Amino acid sequence: VTTDGDDFANNLEGFQNQWQDAMSKWMSAWTDMAGQGSTAPKSAAPSFPVDNLNFNPEKIMQAQLELMRDTQALWLNTAKRFAKEEAAPVIEPGKGDRRFNDPAWSENPVFEFLKQSYLLNSRWLFKVMEDVEGLDKDGRQKLEFFGRQLVDMFSPTNFALTNPTVLSEMNATKGESLMRGMKNLTDDLGQGRGGLRPRHTDMDAFQVGENIGITKGSVVYQNPFMQLIQYAPRTEKVHKKPLLIVPPWINKFYVLDLQEENSLVSWLAGQGYTVFIVSWVNPDESFAEKSFDDYAAGGIFQALDAIEQATGERQVTAVGYCIGGTILAAVLAHMAEMDDDRISAATFLVAQVDFEDAGELRVFTDENQLALLENQVKEKGYLEAEALGATFNALRANDLIWYFMINNYLLGKEPPTMDLLYWNADSTRFPARMLLEYLRTMYQHNLLAQPGGFELLGTGVDLRKIKIPTYIHATKEDHIAPAISVFKGTNIFSGQNRFVLAGSGHIAGVVNSPAKNKYQYWVNGKRKSYEDLAGWLTDAEEKPGSWWPDWHKWLGRKSGAKVPARNIGDGALAEIEPAPGSYVKVRS
Repeated sequence: VTTDGDDFANNLEGFQNQWQDAMSKWMSAWTDMAGQGSTAPKSAAPSFPVDNLNFNPEKIMQAQLELMRDTQALWLNTAKRFAKEEAAPVIEPGKGDRRFNDPAWSENPVFEFLKQSYLLNSRWLFKVMEDVEGLDKDGRQKLEFFGRQLVDMFSPTNFALTNPTVLSEMNATKGESLMRGMKNLTDDLGQGRGGLRPRHTDMDAFQVGENIGITKGSVVYQNPFMQLIQYAPRTEKVHKKPLLIVPPWINKFYVLDLQEENSLVSWLAGQGYTVFIVSWVNPDESFAEKSFDDYAAGGIFQALDAIEQATGERQVTAVGYCIGGTILAAVLAHMAEMDDDRISAATFLVAQVDFEDAGELRVFTDENQLALLENQVKEKGYLEAEALGATFNALRANDLIWYFMINNYLLGKEPPTMDLLYWNADSTRFPARMLLEYLRTMYQHNLLAQPGGFELLGTGVDLRKIKIPTYIHATKEDHIAPAISVFKGTNIFSGQNRFVLAGSGHIAGVVNSPAKNKYQYWVNGKRKSYEDLAGWLTDAEEKPGSWWPDWHKWLGRKSGAKVPARNIGDGALAEIEPAPGSYVKVRS
């Protein structure tokens, strides 16, 4: 019979073996990639001119004195805690910070000291960064990004010996959790990609077309750029004008059709819309020289032609999600120039058209970064899906990097089984020319917002010529398309604009079914213009739940009278294959 000590020793030995195996696979992966003359996939590492930093000695001294004062108070409070006396915390985690949810962080004096010491030093660093002088807007944004990455990295939750949850699990499993964690690490490194990307979910738990992306429909048109899916009607009558959804090509469209309970396309069909959606191709090296012109012509304009053939309707309403909304705006301006009125109302979901306040992705778009990126993507003809995903993950490092590092490797647990996390990992490539065009013309020079600054299909784009009604949706916690940036569209488009701010972030704030009764949204019924989001919010009203019904109320009035439901194949286009089609199933 073995004792608990024997079990622990055996598990530690297993941990050591797993660690050696993991390091061997990691080294092997990097060596193989170096031998092939390629670069290991990694998130972009923005350059920063350290020599430009100008620290104010007086402010540094003030911040240092405040830190010393708070640290002394923390030591006194910790001494009281060891003496079994009550002591109020010197500092508390911010609202929504879930890293310190374990009761031990407050009940155990040692862990409470570690937590508060970390929080105090983090506050000190942010204060010092705030007081740095001589930086322009982009430079300050870079400094804050670097600072937050550093602060997130050194959280005591990220280390086994300073995380009470990890120590408790280690004790409860007699060290087996360590061995499981090393096996998870070994498996991830064994994928041969060189970098380290912890799994976010069980990639075998979902299959597109079987348990996600299952709303009934058919591919009715396809070309090298996209497949067009028409969804089956779910009501006896439908609005006269069909609805075209243009998702981003950065990720796959089925985020809007995950499962029945959170599928936006299924819900829309249930409200009486004839729904079409673009399923973009996952590009390979043959797309290296494809541009916005190609995606506009081969995507949106071909879709409009196909919808008319399928339904007999010339006019539609349209939705653009994220970068799908950015290209939709450019297309609408081009259509206005050409007197093309086939899109009579447009919805923009977390879509930017003015990139002046485009958030932390601007950190990766200085000319030095783009020059390095250009060399990387021109070699292959596209940006790797892993690199793109790693960059987006870095914007929410605690949720999308460190949580899984702790869960998978320190706790030795399997990641949660979740449809949204599966979709997030099922990312796509980005064509080289279009990527560089996107980053330079929009993020770097903000040409789309300047009349005539951006050219599409031979015409200068002037977004002020968009006079159709628009519904502009943003989310409060969006790290990719900040609400203050999305709001700028209300002062650019010339038609009647309805702006709605939803709770949560870039994905969950969009995919928020009314059935779940989660989050909230803000509306403003006053008929006046606002210079910025802050002014708009002063007159806004908060409402509970999903924003979808508000949108449906707006969209229904823009979609024409009700007509008998259209079945797939009634028009000139026959079914090519069942939804979700084959393009979406191509993995990177």
